[in-house]
Amino acid sequence: MAPRWRRTERTGTPSDLLVVGLGNPGSKYEGTRHNVGLQTIEVLADRHGGRLRSAKGDVMTDDIRIDGHRVGLVFPLTYMNESGRAVAPQVRRHGLSDALDRLVVVHDELDLPVGRLKVKVGGGLAGHNGLKSLRDHLHSAEFVRVRIGIDRPPGPTHDYVLRRPSKDERAELDVAVQRAADAVEALLADGIDATMARFNAP
Repeated sequence: MAPRWRRTERTGTPSDLLVVGLGNPGSKYEGTRHNVGLQTIEVLADRHGGRLRSAKGDVMTDDIRIDGHRVGLVFPLTYMNESGRAVAPQVRRHGLSDALDRLVVVHDELDLPVGRLKVKVGGGLAGHNGLKSLRDHLHSAEFVRVRIGIDRPPGPTHDYVLRRPSKDERAELDVAVQRAADAVEALLADGIDATMARFNAP
């Protein structure tokens, strides 16, 4: 049986890119380490005259134009570990179910130092519950990832990712979020290889 989200037919031209910012909804989680993905798509919306709005399917979303390209922005309202349930219908709506190389997921990354940015396609999920949910619902992990480093604490990670960073870390993450938005724009302008070469350099 085909997955339920495939049943809705897309009409019109597919989007050039669909950018998903992972995080948790609600004021309790604003500014936390786990929400840097959301912060990135808010930056993109602000730069390009968009505004995220609640929409059917447990998401906040908007469609923007970046240098003539059609770009969808999505923030799941399902909490991190159910992200895939909200994102899968959006992938279909934007006509990308057979083009996951045009799905860009922005998320926090424990295995990178605070503020470090890396762009990659596919690969391991490193225990990230949002990425696991996306893989399970899309039946693939071969989408583009923009990873924003938050560093790994010496103790348990659950409370750490749900806390707000220190003032110094916040300043570094604010810069990283802007660079993550730059990376999304570079993917459209220059492609994946040039973007990785630019943003993955030490």
